[in-house]
Amino acid sequence: MLLTLTTTFEPATDLGYLLHKNPARVQDFSLAFGRAHVFYPEATATRCTAALLLDVDPVGLVRRRRGSAARTLLGQYVNDRPYASGSFLSTALAQVFGSALRGTCTARPELVDVALPLVARVSALPCRGGATLLRELFEPLGYTVEATRLPLDPTVPEWGDSTYHDVTLTRTGRLTDLLSHLYVLVPVLDDQKHYWVSEDEIEKLLRHGEGWLPDHPLRDAVTTRYLRYQRRLVKTALAQLVEEDDPSLADVDGSGAAPEQELEKPIRLNDQRLRTVADEIQSAGAQRVIDLGCGEGKLVRELLKDKTIERVVGMDVSPRALNIAVRRLQFDRMPSRQRARVDLIVGSLLYRDDRLKGFDAAALVEVIEHLDPPRLAALERVVFEGAAPTTVVVTTPNAEYNVRWESLPAGRFRHKDHRFEWTRAEFAAWAERVATRFGYTATHKGIGPDDVEVGTPTQMAVFTRSGA
Repeated sequence: MLLTLTTTFEPATDLGYLLHKNPARVQDFSLAFGRAHVFYPEATATRCTAALLLDVDPVGLVRRRRGSAARTLLGQYVNDRPYASGSFLSTALAQVFGSALRGTCTARPELVDVALPLVARVSALPCRGGATLLRELFEPLGYTVEATRLPLDPTVPEWGDSTYHDVTLTRTGRLTDLLSHLYVLVPVLDDQKHYWVSEDEIEKLLRHGEGWLPDHPLRDAVTTRYLRYQRRLVKTALAQLVEEDDPSLADVDGSGAAPEQELEKPIRLNDQRLRTVADEIQSAGAQRVIDLGCGEGKLVRELLKDKTIERVVGMDVSPRALNIAVRRLQFDRMPSRQRARVDLIVGSLLYRDDRLKGFDAAALVEVIEHLDPPRLAALERVVFEGAAPTTVVVTTPNAEYNVRWESLPAGRFRHKDHRFEWTRAEFAAWAERVATRFGYTATHKGIGPDDVEVGTPTQMAVFTRSGA
């Protein structure tokens, strides 16, 4: 099976840095199911193509299996595995292009977030659902899809067409995103996997589907096929995808309050948090403000009360959350002058985005704790290096205060989507490191009742760009 990746970004040979594979030589890799070969059919400054060729050994696969039944089934030996792209290709992507798939590039880290003109071609892709399903999977992600259905045997035309397609996908975007889409969707199109699907597959699906799968129109179908129709796994994955789609909104239909909000409700901590952040932004004299991870738009609404602020933008990864914000902010009833001051946009804090530039202040209210710690580095670059507003206000839970919540079991986070909760010392150390690296100074304040032993329930850092 063959996959080619082509770019015309100049210099095009930078593709080799992103893939961690030198265009000047052929490289071979031993895999559990055969061998993989990486080579470059073309490598010039204006156009570069990397090819991943898999040589699958179906007989070897069977011989490594235990039990006599597997050795007697003819279908174990006579199949399309050596030729058709499926879950073997996904496994090869993870092992051969693992660094590119994770979005790391040690030699040229700045390339990771660059939107490249990319063309991916899969020479024989099983499309069990036809070209219609192929387009429904890839076009919502911004791809132009070209698919040619292959005949069962070109020498015997009366046999008709097969389920296989020669597929070309064209898109301008990050290479890591393209690889993640292929990793998940190729076996989905094939509708089968070459290995037993277990709980581990949920984590893989969530990791490689981050930022796109929760909002995909065929999210449920993708999840079901990827997990081989195992109802328990599918149900678990979909529950997590719904929450990942909108971690700040535990109640999108108004049926109940979020666990964290219920916990903090007696002291109206969220109201204090929003007012304190708004006051900091006002004190900074900011006229253009962006709320990063705005959720349902509560801070946006608070900021709009300040007539000295000329422009307020809310950004969130979830279109569903922004739709709720539109309703709660009553865009349809908002006076035209007020409506001109506000906008809501879809975006991720993990990717560079020119729309984030030009703001005087940015707020991240209870956002960072929803990210896995290794992903904080990407957020730091996006906010403090790419957007680089004069003022950045960050709030996050104070883990030390958790012992004061009587209803919170010991050792538990305030919200099940939190990936970490920091002590005051841990948050201060992070803030100081970020400030030093990106040319800011950081000051710290507490929000909520101040306990002499454990501090305040919310901790806040206000970053001010040096020299501003």
